[in-house]
Amino acid sequence: MNSVVKSIAAAIPKVNREGYPFVAIAAGLTLVASFIWSPLAWILFGLTIWVVAFFRDPPRVTPVAPGLVIAPADGRVSQIGPAVPPRELDLGDEGWIRVSIFMNVFNCHVNRAPVGGRIMRIAYKPGKFLNAELDKASEHNERNGLVIATDDRPGAGVTIGVVQIAGLVARRIVSWAKEGETIAPGDRFGMIRFGSRLDVYMPAGTVPLVAVGQSTIAGETVIADLSRPGSGHEVVRVS
Repeated sequence: MNSVVKSIAAAIPKVNREGYPFVAIAAGLTLVASFIWSPLAWILFGLTIWVVAFFRDPPRVTPVAPGLVIAPADGRVSQIGPAVPPRELDLGDEGWIRVSIFMNVFNCHVNRAPVGGRIMRIAYKPGKFLNAELDKASEHNERNGLVIATDDRPGAGVTIGVVQIAGLVARRIVSWAKEGETIAPGDRFGMIRFGSRLDVYMPAGTVPLVAVGQSTIAGETVIADLSRPGSGHEVVRVS
């Protein structure tokens, strides 16, 4: 019996601390509704389960080979191509390669560092709450960006930008990172509530190893390898 309980407990991911107040409110409303009207209690119970799932924070196994760029978010690759980073990141006007990952309200929303290195800049900019899948969301929506300078290991020594973008439903961007601190690949650095997008800016010439429509896992999916320039050919197929 104990082994069964342990197995079940191991399969349930922990809830990130940002979710504690929301889980408590949903659970409290469910309890109150159970004394008033049972159908409402069941609806609120389902809502409580969703809140717990939204704020889940499961462990991830992160590849740490030099030069790898890891997906910072669970979600779906919505855009790939050249783009100018937000001005507040001070990365210049040259075209970078941007990979955008859209998170819906059912994805895990804890964001993880795409590379390891020193956080050189953190820049928050207030804005609108357009649909995060739109290209103009990267320019007009509320966002928070990090500039990470990797170390001098083989295949590293470059600068990567990662931007948290609020979406149509999202109303708060949370960042736990601080300028000047060192971060490791896959480290948690923030989250967005509820439904949003992450943009990763990589040096021009980078060939992404993902495709539009592909699902990613934060801290695990490799989206590029800076140590081995690609051929420019397709790297996936749909079957």
